[in-house]
Amino acid sequence: MTINGHTELIAHIGYPTHSFKSPMIYNPYFERAGINAVVVPMGCQAEHYPAFLRAVFQLNNIRGALITMPHKVVTVGLLDEVTPTVRVAGACNAVRRTADGRLQGDMFDGAGFVRGVQRKGFNLKGQRALVVGSGGVGSAIAASLASAGVAAIAVFDIHAKVADALAQRLKQEYPSLEAHTGSKDPAGFDLVINATPMGMNDGDPLPMDVSRLSPDTFVGEVVMATEMTAFLSAARAKGCRVQIGTDMLFEQIPAYLEFFGLPSTTAEDLRSVAQLAY
Repeated sequence: MTINGHTELIAHIGYPTHSFKSPMIYNPYFERAGINAVVVPMGCQAEHYPAFLRAVFQLNNIRGALITMPHKVVTVGLLDEVTPTVRVAGACNAVRRTADGRLQGDMFDGAGFVRGVQRKGFNLKGQRALVVGSGGVGSAIAASLASAGVAAIAVFDIHAKVADALAQRLKQEYPSLEAHTGSKDPAGFDLVINATPMGMNDGDPLPMDVSRLSPDTFVGEVVMATEMTAFLSAARAKGCRVQIGTDMLFEQIPAYLEFFGLPSTTAEDLRSVAQLAY
């Protein structure tokens, strides 16, 4: 898989002090699969980023770019075309160049969460979901859940205006979707997601009242620093099926690979070659 005989480049662009983990997942996979591509970390100050992004896509062997904080939001306004997921999330973390030179963007943080849930056998069609936390990752998950066909989403944030704005964007892109705000009571929901840092450790305040969870509820987490958080442990004790935070990371990489037109794989395969530990 080459361009004019050269190794294809995927730029991973973030802040200069950002810890770039993706090369330690992608590059071992590329090497084992015989794919002539490489992910290269590129630190960029915010004030230089718009010009830098355009310059990167002047490279002849560029396949695409992975975008991390703090550049995800500003990227949206720099592109020629974005998906409904980007418009709902208000952020973009993957960019590619079309044959006619246009820049297209998508957002895969939420796709990783959704793919993980689906591969565990949970059918999202027609379900009711609660997302606690309406920041970057919560917005992305809500957007991907809407795209996957859930019937209703309740979004909650300690900053009510943030949740209200997310619900409005969801309704605008998906008019048939029920979108609610104002409560984080998990009772009555089929899927519940913690998209906040709360409940990481024993003794921490939990993001919601776990006693209100039904054993039939599927419970997901976005925190990656601790695999089985206090919140997930409490949900599992209630009999709930759960999804750990790192599943979202490994499940989104196949979606990136497909977006960039590269051979895809599974989360399990990526975990087996990744050169990082959680």
